[in-house]
Amino acid sequence: MADTFDPLDSEHARPRGVDDDTVEAVGVLSEAFEATEDARGHLYAFHRLTGRADSILDRSVALLRRTGNDDLADLVEQELIGRNVLPGRWTFQIVEEYDDDYYTTFKDIERTIRERLLAGRRHVFEAEMKARRRTSGHLSHTAEP
Repeated sequence: MADTFDPLDSEHARPRGVDDDTVEAVGVLSEAFEATEDARGHLYAFHRLTGRADSILDRSVALLRRTGNDDLADLVEQELIGRNVLPGRWTFQIVEEYDDDYYTTFKDIERTIRERLLAGRRHVFEAEMKARRRTSGHLSHTAEP
């Protein structure tokens, strides 16, 4: 651990007069937003995987027809291919609604709070943690690239 708290670059330095609790509060808010980013990524993965499954069903239908199982091919075509995953919605609509409402609102609030409390600086909490955890003089613990 570093014995001293090396100064940070201005992009990540705590603005003058900002206390520890404020830096932590914004850091925790950013952590929550990062979790939302992960959730959004999973939602996009859900969107892509569901679309992929729907496309793969075409091959299943063709094979069912080739093996003389037209009734089962019809079942897949009528009940699965192109089916809404939620009432009235395909996955792209779910992604769009999430992005336009919850995600955008969260992102805007996180930015507003950072701007008001930390002069818009990102990752101040983490930058200070990095500074505290560095080993002075160690080549793999440098402050900047």
